[in-house]
Amino acid sequence: MTDTATHATGEKARIGAPSISGFTEEGENLSPMNAKASPIGGDAVKAHSHGGGAGIPDSSRAGRKTSYNVEDFPVLTGREEDFRFTPLKRMGGLHKNELTGVAPELSVADANVSTMETVAMSDPRVGSAGIPEDRISANAWKYAAEAKVLTIPAGSTGEQVTLTYTGTSTEAAASHLVVVAETNSESVVVIDHVGSAVLAQNIEFDVQEGAKLTVISLQAWNDDAIHASAHLAKVGKEAKLKHIAVTYGGNLVRMTPSAHFGGENGEVELFGLYFADAGQHLEHRLFVDHATENCKSNVLYKGALQGKDAHTVWVGDVLIRKEAKGTNSYEANRNLVLSEGARADSVPNLEIETGLIDGAGHASTTGRFDDNHLFYLMSRGIDEKTARRLVVRGFLNEIVQQIRVPEIEERLAETIERELAATDS
Repeated sequence: MTDTATHATGEKARIGAPSISGFTEEGENLSPMNAKASPIGGDAVKAHSHGGGAGIPDSSRAGRKTSYNVEDFPVLTGREEDFRFTPLKRMGGLHKNELTGVAPELSVADANVSTMETVAMSDPRVGSAGIPEDRISANAWKYAAEAKVLTIPAGSTGEQVTLTYTGTSTEAAASHLVVVAETNSESVVVIDHVGSAVLAQNIEFDVQEGAKLTVISLQAWNDDAIHASAHLAKVGKEAKLKHIAVTYGGNLVRMTPSAHFGGENGEVELFGLYFADAGQHLEHRLFVDHATENCKSNVLYKGALQGKDAHTVWVGDVLIRKEAKGTNSYEANRNLVLSEGARADSVPNLEIETGLIDGAGHASTTGRFDDNHLFYLMSRGIDEKTARRLVVRGFLNEIVQQIRVPEIEERLAETIERELAATDS
């Protein structure tokens, strides 16, 4: 078992990624010369394609390039910090090809007060919550023929909408979705991905003042699917975003959720659960940008993996800018390796540019079964196979409980059982 954890408070808190064999420390320059990033989204930023801040390229998250134009990003080589774990040869050309295939069909269920529109990419709501942060996301922006906009009306409560992407083609395609949670609304949005696809996708979440939005994104693709999805969120004053990513399908899935605070007293919770089988590559790269005062963020991702060449990647970046006084932030990743031949990479990064925070920390753990847990269960008459299943279910249940949508929890429990049955055989 390997475990690394860091926590900091006080006047001169400065935290970088843990020193783990095989990892570099790129992306952790805490120089005060990093410039403040420009505001997020909107026509003003579109007019100036480089939405991000200045600084040393590819180092601090404050200095990473952001742009709506794919031409502003260099051709990928695999040596870039954001892609050093990603097998580009398996990306289906999403980072370099024309994305002119048929995108998965989007269907809407259970919408009571919400509305879904199809709009042009020039619609002012498109780009209001975020700017592409890598070449794949920018390529998707370029080739998306239109955008879907889901609007949850101001002041509405109890809304639960299910959006299902059903893929029927393996030609490289692009799609774009904007979810607008208007002022003081409270809602749950389930985004389900099924079928076969080679898809570069952008999803924006505009969580306006006082709104509470829960997002459950399920990557339940067929075994041949390739999916790169950028989730770009702007969280307004006193608003709350709870984002849960559940990934177990597909050949290669790469998710990049980013949350940016646009007003004081905002709160972000990012949870994730992934289960990788032989040959699967499941990658999650997160970014939480504390750019204003008195905001909170909590990140917890848990994964299990089994089988030859099963590979999971988790990278968590938290940036606490100079102006983000009163920040409280914590991120953690836990991985459980169930068999030989599987590999989990985990890199938590934390940058702090002010000491006037309430607290910040990060942790990462990767290991095999806890022998003490197994011994405890087996000493009470439970056979080893059943004991192992109980340990895995207990390990993942912390995330399952966060979903709080009974039909999704039941479906996920059945999926975990199928995965564990494959381990037994």
